[in-house]
Amino acid sequence: MVDQGGLRAILEEEALIIRHSGEIPEVALHSSLYYLTADPDGPRLQHLALDDIRPLKEEVLRRYEKILLRDLDPGNRDKRIYRGLARSCVNWKRLKKFAEKEGLDLLHIRERAATALVGFLEQEVEDVRSGKRCSCINCGFDELLNLATDLGVRMEDLPKGTEKLCGENRAK
Repeated sequence: MVDQGGLRAILEEEALIIRHSGEIPEVALHSSLYYLTADPDGPRLQHLALDDIRPLKEEVLRRYEKILLRDLDPGNRDKRIYRGLARSCVNWKRLKKFAEKEGLDLLHIRERAATALVGFLEQEVEDVRSGKRCSCINCGFDELLNLATDLGVRMEDLPKGTEKLCGENRAK
């Protein structure tokens, strides 16, 4: 049996693992829950309270936020960690589905991602227009517009020239 202090330490460690997990944080969450309850090498807890599990689920949100903001940072466009706007679209859908299923609030993440998306597009339009680079946008305009709309960004708030970056102007 694990005492309350031991449980807190175990849960904090699992939260840390989720915080630094890969591209699909729900996998890390399910691995943590398995470890905590069923893994022969884990503590094999019989009951986890909602208050015990909620911080782990919130770490999933934080990890998704980090991934989204990474791919909406124009400073990352030429780095190995960059996955592109197509991945941002996918990750936003995954995050939204997870949050809806778990009853978690996305307002703060939605606002930060919306601001980051507009800033990314402004920089991308400027860099392509000035000849500094070819567009790195790897999704179609409809997909980009769906992401923007879902984040609360209106079409008229997108930088002029965004649509042109989502087609033949893209880097090969």
